[in-house]
Amino acid sequence: MNFAFTETQLLIRETARKFAEERLSIDSIERDENETFPHELVKELGQLGFMGMMVPEKWEGAGLDTVSYVLAIEEISRVDASVGVIMSVNNSLVCFGVEKYATVDQKERFLCDLASGRKLGAFALSEPEAGSDASNQHTTATKDGNDYILNGTKNWITNGSTADIVLVMASNDRSKGSKGISTFIVEKGTPGFNVAKKEKKLGIRSSDTVSLSFQDCRVSAGNRIGAEGEGFRFAMKTLEGGRIGIASQALGIAQASLDASVNYAKQRKAFDRPIADLQAIQFKIAEMAVNTEAARSMTLKAAVLKDSERPFGPEASMAKLFASKIAVQAALEAIQIHGGYGYVREYLVERYLRDAKITEIYEGTSEIQRLVIARSLLK
Repeated sequence: MNFAFTETQLLIRETARKFAEERLSIDSIERDENETFPHELVKELGQLGFMGMMVPEKWEGAGLDTVSYVLAIEEISRVDASVGVIMSVNNSLVCFGVEKYATVDQKERFLCDLASGRKLGAFALSEPEAGSDASNQHTTATKDGNDYILNGTKNWITNGSTADIVLVMASNDRSKGSKGISTFIVEKGTPGFNVAKKEKKLGIRSSDTVSLSFQDCRVSAGNRIGAEGEGFRFAMKTLEGGRIGIASQALGIAQASLDASVNYAKQRKAFDRPIADLQAIQFKIAEMAVNTEAARSMTLKAAVLKDSERPFGPEASMAKLFASKIAVQAALEAIQIHGGYGYVREYLVERYLRDAKITEIYEGTSEIQRLVIARSLLK
């Protein structure tokens, strides 16, 4: 597959790299330490067009392709994976879902603000008893005239406490299983919609992850995306694109681990010579480079398929499965190459490991990705 990038794609990559190195790197350590959400930086990403990259310009998006999006997410995540996932959720899960499946009226009311970065979105599917088994929705949506009454709890919601708009999956009829689930657009400030527990996390600590509660939360039927019962299909199709975003985030972490290892190996001396001269170190770095490049190719392949409007679900799962795996491996090797320095917070590689692990879990665990891949081959 030809990955010769266009001038626009190269410009996007360079813009993202410059922003990451000049803006994100300044206080990424402090934000991680203090679990501080990067409000101003997210606004700046919106001004650059990075919060609605694939949304058409008529809805105030950047009108770019998925390949450009992959390049941008990698560069952002190479410096700060927390900002990478904030950007990924808004682009892949929220803007994509609204642009693809919402009505014109809903796009006019919500998509323009989301794509421009004036407002931030979240995607609320997971529940205490509905993680990998996403069809087991306990949050209910009871029809009441022209409204729905939502009751239930969502957890592990990225952007949950900072989002202005949340896409909520809820069951209209639990007896129908996945065919009884619908999707609703719920705005911040709606009575009965509250942010509950904020999680204390191992990694991606400057992005917010919270539980959301709905207690007799009244939502207009005009805020339902699609017909009743189409919510599970909506969620699964949206997550396919989301996996490209998370693969790109993992790719950024892997590249950062490789870059740090190369730089440290050239500077650090042992036995009167740089450790870069040691074959054991060279082999580690070579393996990291090969795996990172392979993950990049897989992620770009999924992006090209999506841009050409061909089926891309299995390829997105493959990219996420492999990229997340090699991100963890690369971060572990980076720590090993750094020795004792790799274990302390003064050096960034310990954060790379903490940030990498979640990419094997959210937006579909590695086990779920293997199921998706296997079923696509065995059907």
